[in-house]
Amino acid sequence: MGGLSIKSLSLSHFRSHRLANLDFDGRPVALIGPNGAGKTNLLEAVSLFSPGRGLRRASSDDLAKRPESIGWRLRATVVGLGGGHDLETSADPGEARQVRVDGKVATQASLGRVIRILWLVPAMDRLWIEAAEGRRRFLDRLTFSLAPDHAELSLTYEKAMRDRNRLLKDQITDPHWYTALEAQMAEAGAQITQNRRAALARIDRATTGETAFPKATLALTESEDSDLLTALAEGRRRDLAAGRTLVGPHRTDLAAVYTAKGVPADQCSTGEQKALLISLILANARALAEDIGHAPVLLLDEVAAHLDEDRRAALYDEIVSLGAQALMTGTEAELFRGLRGKGRLIKISDIGGQSHLSPQEDI
Repeated sequence: MGGLSIKSLSLSHFRSHRLANLDFDGRPVALIGPNGAGKTNLLEAVSLFSPGRGLRRASSDDLAKRPESIGWRLRATVVGLGGGHDLETSADPGEARQVRVDGKVATQASLGRVIRILWLVPAMDRLWIEAAEGRRRFLDRLTFSLAPDHAELSLTYEKAMRDRNRLLKDQITDPHWYTALEAQMAEAGAQITQNRRAALARIDRATTGETAFPKATLALTESEDSDLLTALAEGRRRDLAAGRTLVGPHRTDLAAVYTAKGVPADQCSTGEQKALLISLILANARALAEDIGHAPVLLLDEVAAHLDEDRRAALYDEIVSLGAQALMTGTEAELFRGLRGKGRLIKISDIGGQSHLSPQEDI
């Protein structure tokens, strides 16, 4: 089965890369080099061709190469849904990020209708033991990939909630100010919850028993209020005291259990938690391959460093079997020995604080 893929990528004044141009052939790519050379910066560039703020959630100004800080620009030619597309995203100093699809100004949400991109980065290793906010982001990234309209619903909900929170902070008590906003939140919130539940059910069906990575059983931890419109109206007094909205899908948490052991993910070992995350990313990729006929692009930052040789080989076999284009980082080529004959290698070095790329070679 074929996958969505990036055929070419160019970076201008992005992070540690002043100018960089890469061509890909759809096979997995290993980006190797010392820490700080700029490997993750390349993954971050690719992640910005999906809705949202990318894998580091950085502000547009923080993405610009320093000390120049003259703004940045990314371009990619992709084999996406509906054929080939030219994508561009950029930001001038102090300005919001801009997106163009095939030369036309577009929304970030529209990127999800062109190409699907999933990622796994070291910061996610603590997903199950840190605050719920990170798990909600993970949940919504998963849901965006399966239902691109979820991004626009989330924006609608968040805008209405920000306006409602402003009223709460200003201690506005007149119910007429709240009615329309709460109706928008209730309508969008119901669809958000429905999309999240459907996504978890789809991931569960796509999780196979024939893998080196353990299955995770996922569930939403939600408010008991099934009628959000009523809950918002009845909770205004409490929300006024708090100065913010205390009920709704923005309060949802994601729970995971290591299925075979019946152990909650937050009580698993560090290695087990990593394996569960990889299992979920692979299940997400399988679901997309089955539903849209194409595997997504996978961005896997330092994913091999904490896996033994057998699990590394199993991961690479899954990627190749899916036909997915994967960009993976590591400090040495030996970590990608299991890809021999099936992938490409790019060496990245730091010279005077600037990233330099070697020509691609077969692994």
